[in-house]
Amino acid sequence: MVNVHSSHGVIMGTRLPNLDDIILSDQACGEKASLNSKQKRKLLRKRLPSWFKTSLPIGDSQVRYNETMDSVKENNLNTVCEEARCPNIHDCWGRGTATFMIAGGVCTRGCRFCAVGTVKKPPPLNIFEPQELAEAVSKMGLNHAVITVVNRDDLPDGGANHYRNCILEINKKSPEVGLELLCSDLDGNLAALDVLLQDLPLRVFAHNVECVPRLDSKVRDPRASFNQSIKILKAVKRIRPDLKIKSSIMVGLGESDEEVTEAMILLRDAGVQMITIGQYLQPGDRHLPVDRFPEPSQFAKWDSEARSLGFKAVASGPLVRSSYRAGLLWEEAEGGIPVVTRESTGSAVSELKAI
Repeated sequence: MVNVHSSHGVIMGTRLPNLDDIILSDQACGEKASLNSKQKRKLLRKRLPSWFKTSLPIGDSQVRYNETMDSVKENNLNTVCEEARCPNIHDCWGRGTATFMIAGGVCTRGCRFCAVGTVKKPPPLNIFEPQELAEAVSKMGLNHAVITVVNRDDLPDGGANHYRNCILEINKKSPEVGLELLCSDLDGNLAALDVLLQDLPLRVFAHNVECVPRLDSKVRDPRASFNQSIKILKAVKRIRPDLKIKSSIMVGLGESDEEVTEAMILLRDAGVQMITIGQYLQPGDRHLPVDRFPEPSQFAKWDSEARSLGFKAVASGPLVRSSYRAGLLWEEAEGGIPVVTRESTGSAVSELKAI
């Protein structure tokens, strides 16, 4: 089955749940608690701050969400966003956008921020996935689909030909749907990137640098780096100057405010036109702990800085993820209304006035 994950616009009616608390109720009164390593890691996890709140959709967005949910259930589509109880699902589906993960459910890399499983030799690619994916997009009635991938360093082309086939099949079955590819770095294989992009029917090519350069060795797999990501983004600009190019930065991993600004400058110099900045949240006890929770005012400052640097579309906020309001962000990059001002939910913040 196709893995479907909601894009990362966040809408919920209530405060998101806090990270797990540890209650050592089995200790005798006054007895010193003895913690194992797992309990110690849990105790170090930070609680979510009070500003992690969003709003439920209303009106047409709620109707659209209900229709999409009905379609998913009726067609027995396997949705990661449902299984993971993703808080982004209402906003994304309510706006006709969803994100699909292809090339398997495990990755050949072991980044310390990511919840996807890691193996050296993943199962073979599903040769029927392009058709299955195209059918899922068609049945969901989307207007913008984000196709994201796992790293496939086990394949000579990093999976590029498979990604291309998936995009072409979607376009063949649903030519009215705008397509965005959130791609791996293909292990730096520019020849494979060139084959992938030739005449590919895309609106947006996205590749995430994930963190500021200084934290590469702490956050990302040794085979990934900020410099290699920049190399890929620059090559996309050369190969397909017609595409909108997008990247994303997580904060809360140990960076300074100034380093985020410096990373944005490097991305802009590489030709990136669209950027999202969001809060890192620890997926599990074995992943990197959250270093800090920048306040919404800081995210608003980064939003302003990104716009002053010349980014054409910006989403910065505690609950923003790389595919946050992906279709609307593309419209903003094309000269449309800034996403952050449209029916604000609190996920993204800005000094721009909401409308």
